[in-house]
Amino acid sequence: MFRGSSRFTLDAKGRMVLPTRYREVLRQQQDPAVVVTIHPLDRSLLLYPLRAWEAVERKLATLSDADRNSRRTKQMMRGHAVDYQLDAQGRVLIPRTLREYAGLSLKQSCLCSGQGEKLEIWDASTWEQQRDEWLQQVESGAADASELLGTLSL
Repeated sequence: MFRGSSRFTLDAKGRMVLPTRYREVLRQQQDPAVVVTIHPLDRSLLLYPLRAWEAVERKLATLSDADRNSRRTKQMMRGHAVDYQLDAQGRVLIPRTLREYAGLSLKQSCLCSGQGEKLEIWDASTWEQQRDEWLQQVESGAADASELLGTLSL
């Protein structure tokens, strides 16, 4: 399971070095295959271990092509999905088109955030802006997180 956040920068070829703790999760699964795709709701990327991605694909297959939002979600996630094998240094190439979508720059700080079965990959400043906006909405009462959080035993 992926959890926690780590900052990184992309190398000159657009490769991301997967943080050690996340590489360990993949090693435990004994499969270095991953899938990177766009997040359909945010300007970020999703990185799935292949097995987790296969479960997502099965769920996507159940969505109706007659429903515009379902069809768009499938088009976005499947159409931008790229298969990779981590190299010996734990790197994965992030294609230019995906970097552009998420606003990832070769010289700027990026953020990798563990989200259970997947990782989210963000431009660090975009993530901080999104996080701060959400927290501000919660503090001002514009977004009520209490109902959802109330269901959790924290």
